[in-house]
Amino acid sequence: MAAKQRQKLTAMETETAAAAETATMDVIGEDLLHNILSRLPAESCASAACVCRSWNLIINGLLTLPNLSSALSCHPCLQGAVDEAVDKVLARPIRPQFVIASIGPSFDLEEAQCLISDRFSSEIPIITSISCGIFGQDANTNEFEEVQWDTWEDNKAHENFRDEDEGVLVTVGFLPGLTVDLIPLKKTRGLMTENFVRSIRERSFSRSGSSPMGILLFSVSLKSLKTFHFAISCPLWQSNYAFSSETAIVGDAGSKFLYQDGKAISPSNSRVSSSAAVALLFSRDTGKPPGVGETQFHVMLSTGVSPIGPKYKAVYVKAVSHDNSTRLMATTDEIDFNMDGETILDPIYDELGDHTHSRTLYVGVTKMRKCTSRHVDTNWIFMREFQMVLRGDYEYLYVHGDGIKSYDSFQFYHANSDLARASCNNVSNKMKLLKQDLNHLTDDHSNSNGSIGMQKKSVFGGMMFACYGRGKLYFGEPNVDASPFLENFPGVTFSGTYCNGEIAHGDFSLYENGSKEHSSTRCSLHEFSTVYLVMSYNPPAVPQL
Repeated sequence: MAAKQRQKLTAMETETAAAAETATMDVIGEDLLHNILSRLPAESCASAACVCRSWNLIINGLLTLPNLSSALSCHPCLQGAVDEAVDKVLARPIRPQFVIASIGPSFDLEEAQCLISDRFSSEIPIITSISCGIFGQDANTNEFEEVQWDTWEDNKAHENFRDEDEGVLVTVGFLPGLTVDLIPLKKTRGLMTENFVRSIRERSFSRSGSSPMGILLFSVSLKSLKTFHFAISCPLWQSNYAFSSETAIVGDAGSKFLYQDGKAISPSNSRVSSSAAVALLFSRDTGKPPGVGETQFHVMLSTGVSPIGPKYKAVYVKAVSHDNSTRLMATTDEIDFNMDGETILDPIYDELGDHTHSRTLYVGVTKMRKCTSRHVDTNWIFMREFQMVLRGDYEYLYVHGDGIKSYDSFQFYHANSDLARASCNNVSNKMKLLKQDLNHLTDDHSNSNGSIGMQKKSVFGGMMFACYGRGKLYFGEPNVDASPFLENFPGVTFSGTYCNGEIAHGDFSLYENGSKEHSSTRCSLHEFSTVYLVMSYNPPAVPQL
């Protein structure tokens, strides 16, 4: 008898709950309920999903939408800065697939990684790095801020740089139609770059059966890794054949970082087993549920260096291992004798009007290298790599880094703020064209098996990696680098960092200066540039009535 009464009470409770749910929906309406739930913080939204079936359906729908959330805080206390930034990015419903954080040089990296990791699931990939500055929406004012920290002692007193170098930028993302994995480039006795590329490729093919859609790449600082060029350049060289040309590869080529891959926190400077680089891998999700569209990446580049002088050919090249430099002599088509460093540099500085030789110069070296992969036959590729000029004397020209071979061709480049500003305008025009294309509604009524309509595509977020030499001091005003995105996509999440080496892999003709020589030359590492990664969403096709 008691059991029957309990069953009866349970049935009545179920009916009452169902009736209450229906009454609630009838009273406030599904649209209003959707509006209310969409304004809940992420943690409250997760709890609300357990209330009833109708709420769960609405919230699951919200969590499958594209979402990039970012916020920065300049709170002088690390705990306070992390709390402000994380609270802001989690102020609306989101199902994080990854977390990227950048902190000021005065904050402790390991402590920051722990504080940030404590706020998210241990299964979410998290990368925290020390940067030279941050861009993004202020967690308190909601205004876009450009915060630049100077790492050069000579510029500490400049009014455009902050005396304090505290700050935290946190970016959290959910990208529909993509899976996210974290792949480290381990550093034990040597850099296993081939294994790194192979791991990325195999993980992507296991996920989707195709090349990655995108890769966010972070590497250690030049100062802490003498073999930097092999750690970064080699994987990107191989990516010409290991990955599709459509794979978007961007990132920061000079940062100290920590990461969480879902198992443990791993330092990039561990004495036992460290990571020279880490890749955040985005693969197509073949198991996505019905009704979910696809995220697409669009990479754009604003260059900031101009070529100057003739083209040279390197001769008598020798790497100097103790200071990670290369010494060389050079010839040109007009000069057949081997020129020393002073003979090479004097006319370059004269053309610049710099008689004190104080301007920073780079050599853009075109390297023809043999690419070997087990997936394709041996092939030759052309890559351009920028290396800073250190000095020149009566014997040699000295440049930073290694990897130059005899008979590699090169040309000098110098920072040019007018070119950089014009290049930003070009990027803005490209974004305007992208916006027009995405805003176009496509309707196809010619299908005899049933008409299909496409919902409007849209940009939902963007990221930026800018050279630390740019910014307010370089342009004389703030937000020049950010202006292309902010002007074309107002109100859309946008964030970024100042870094020491900008990664953008692709066929960029910006450095060719009208020359068709080696038109297939690719450049992966840039100087005085800004790299833009724009994220758009392509909704699934829906039947038209």
